[in-house]
Amino acid sequence: MRILILIITLTCYSIGYGQQNVFDIARSGDVALMEKVLEKNIKLLNTQDHKGFSPLILASYNDQYDMVSFLLDKGAKMNMGDTSGNTALMGVCFKGNAAIAELLLNSGANPDQVNYNGASALIFASTFGQDKIVEVLLKYNADVKLKDNRGNTAFDHARMQGNDAMIALLETVDKK
Repeated sequence: MRILILIITLTCYSIGYGQQNVFDIARSGDVALMEKVLEKNIKLLNTQDHKGFSPLILASYNDQYDMVSFLLDKGAKMNMGDTSGNTALMGVCFKGNAAIAELLLNSGANPDQVNYNGASALIFASTFGQDKIVEVLLKYNADVKLKDNRGNTAFDHARMQGNDAMIALLETVDKK
């Protein structure tokens, strides 16, 4: 009887393994395991959890460069937003990984996409003092004039944070 229960438990666990854990795999950066899971069910590539987080959003947010690269190569939707409209690029702008920001932008991520509050990646990077990411976003022609739902630009957010270096950087671009 114990063996039967063990077999049923393992079968149930393995059936749900991909859906339940694709998000943890993305967070962990285990590319080999993600590859196995996606070989069994490629639809998991762009699946979203209850908060709307996709594997790409989670890998980006958790600084998993190799996983982000793998997911993009597999065709992950880079401009897909979570339940608040936040994309993988916006998550990176919060966390501060300029290399992942560059990878996403080089792969075609939209630097001017906004979330449901009207905030763009540039506004996020400016708000959270991510100078290197602001430089990357500007290299990809992020719009410095975009305003969030409160009417504030990235420059306004830098000013509210008292970030003089960010203010100087954005002023230079705004004058062009």
